[in-house]
Amino acid sequence: MHIFGLVLFALVAAFWIFHGLQTAIGASQLSHMKRVDPAADASCSSISLIFAARDEAAKLPAALATLAALDYPELEIIAVDDRSADATGPILDAFAMQDSRARVVHLTELPAGWLGKPHALQQGYEVSSGQWIVFTDADVKFAANVLRRAMALVLRNHLDHLTLIADLEMHGFWEHVAITFFGLAFYLGSTPHRIADGRSGAYAGVGAFQMLQRSVYEKIGAHRRLAMEVVDDMKVGKLVKLAGFRSGIAVSGDLVSVRWQSGLGNVVRGVTKNFFAAFGYSLPFASAAVAAMFSVSVLPFLAIWFVHGWTLIFCVLAVAIALLMHGGVSLTNRASPLYALTHPLGALLFCYMIVRSVAVTLWQGGVTWRGTFYPLKELRKGVV
Repeated sequence: MHIFGLVLFALVAAFWIFHGLQTAIGASQLSHMKRVDPAADASCSSISLIFAARDEAAKLPAALATLAALDYPELEIIAVDDRSADATGPILDAFAMQDSRARVVHLTELPAGWLGKPHALQQGYEVSSGQWIVFTDADVKFAANVLRRAMALVLRNHLDHLTLIADLEMHGFWEHVAITFFGLAFYLGSTPHRIADGRSGAYAGVGAFQMLQRSVYEKIGAHRRLAMEVVDDMKVGKLVKLAGFRSGIAVSGDLVSVRWQSGLGNVVRGVTKNFFAAFGYSLPFASAAVAAMFSVSVLPFLAIWFVHGWTLIFCVLAVAIALLMHGGVSLTNRASPLYALTHPLGALLFCYMIVRSVAVTLWQGGVTWRGTFYPLKELRKGVV
């Protein structure tokens, strides 16, 4: 047992030394949008900003106010009302009457073979005309000059696709615990510093902000290729990389912000449809992820009180690097670095969310999203 523990925690320490330090160094190299000077009018190619909204009446006014303030010379805003049963449609219509750049598409039916959100975004694209497309969500808030900064960055770095790590508004202890760990898992899992390297398999797509050339979007098959893909935002980034185009990622700071979920319960429910989908609906893959996360982010914090010698040294190394990494992510998300101390708690929550996503999806035989049930068999066929 002593040898087993020694080997196990040596491997855990090696994980944090290699992946943790690599991620920390890579994250320090990411572009920050606030350090990018806004593009001048002459460099601003036309943009179509597209989002889908379903029953978003409570969140739309605050987000639309920021869209109305966007400072960009050639901009059209395509809002897609995806079968809403609340006041979403009238709110969007009123916005379009006040802003000549805006256009509303009202959808009343969902064709077979489509998830609601990919279908809505596809419909938005089909009525758009911009040389560049920016996909976002209905509750995202933008700084006035973020599109100019994004255009400057894609031109400077010769990108075909740019996604931004948005600022997540967090309130209360449990939201901070869950979301700061989620941020750390994102950095470790997607290795964002490698996304711009065409030789790597790293990719990412954040639903709050994805900008890509219209011609590139068409060449990857638009959202028709993602018709039954729950994590369509991530898979846009994957398709861009697979097609050989140049992708990039940057940190938005508060230039792009969203209140992702309100309260821990909503965070847990909000990812139920996503997490199993992120593992391609593979039970072995999801199970391995839970086992690995528990091993590297919970066990060292427990074992450090009971081991000694080299095993203790390995545990201390793992814990120290994990805390430093978590603290850095917390600062990036404008949260106190002291939330790093909740690292094992966040890991347990994350494991629970994966297990819950798998269990609920298998129990129901599929997922319910935007009021429609989709069988697991069909979802697996649509995985990109």
